[in-house]
Amino acid sequence: MNISIKKPSPVGLVLLAIVSVQFGSALAKSLFGELGMWGVVSLRVSFSTVVLFALWRLKWHSQIRQNFGMIVVFGVVFAAMNSFFYAAIDRIPLGIAISLEFSGPLGLAILKSQRWLDGLWVLLAGAGILLLTPLSGSTVDGWGIILALAAGFFWALYILLSAQVGQRLPGIEGLAWALAVSSVLLLPIGIATAGSALLDPKLLAMGAGVALLSTTVPYSFEMMALRSLPVKVFGIMLSLEPMAGVLAGFLVLGEMLSVRSLSACLLVSIAAAGAARFRSDLPAA
Repeated sequence: MNISIKKPSPVGLVLLAIVSVQFGSALAKSLFGELGMWGVVSLRVSFSTVVLFALWRLKWHSQIRQNFGMIVVFGVVFAAMNSFFYAAIDRIPLGIAISLEFSGPLGLAILKSQRWLDGLWVLLAGAGILLLTPLSGSTVDGWGIILALAAGFFWALYILLSAQVGQRLPGIEGLAWALAVSSVLLLPIGIATAGSALLDPKLLAMGAGVALLSTTVPYSFEMMALRSLPVKVFGIMLSLEPMAGVLAGFLVLGEMLSVRSLSACLLVSIAAAGAARFRSDLPAA
C-alpha cells in the first residue's frame, strides 16, 4: 500500500510562521520578570545560532571571510532590531509594538515606489500610529512607542542587508553568521543582567522555546513557502502579524487593548496589505 504525503501548503506555512513568531514574542515577554529583557533576547539569539549551525552544519570558508564586514554589520543590525523590539514590549502591549514596528518595512516599500496610490497606505499607517500616541489622547507609554519605531527602522535596514547578504552567500549561511555576531554582542549583556537565573534549567528550556518559535521555525517555514509563493502574496500575508500579535498578547499575557488601540493595529495591517497587494515589481536597473 502506497502512502502519499502531501507537500505542505505555502500559505499554510506562512500562517504557521506568523503564529509562531508572535507566540514566541509573547513567551519571551512572559520571561522578562525572571530573566529581564536583556537575558531573554540574548538567549533567543544564542539558542537560534546554535540550532542553525547544528542543522546546517555550517563551517568557516573563504566566502565568509571575504564578506565578513557585511556580516558584522548585518549582525549588529539584527541585535539592535531585536533589542529595541524587546525593550518596546517590556513597556507596551505586544500587538501595539508589532504594529508600530511595521512602520519600518512599510516605509521602505513606499520609499521605493513612485505611485500616488502608495500615499493612501502612508495615510492609513500614519493614522494608526497617531492613534497610539499621547498626542491623540492615548495612554500608551511614550518611550515604548519610540522603542518600537526604532525597532521598525532597524527592521528596514535588516531587509536591505538581508537582500545583499543573500546575493553573496547561499541559503541560510549569511543569517546564521550574523546571528553568531549578534550572540557575541548580546550574551555578555544578558549574563551581566540576568546572572545566575540563566543557569535555571526551566528558564533555559523556555529560552530555547523562544528561539525555536521566534527564529528557527518561522524563518525555516518562510524559506520553504517562498519557493513557490509569490513575493506579493507573502507580503500581504505578513500584514496579519499585528493582529496575530494582538491575539498572542491576549491569550498568553492577558493583554486587552482598547477599541482605539485595536483600530490602530487594524489600520496598520490594512496599510501593509495594501502596499504589498499593489506593489510594482519593476525590474532592477
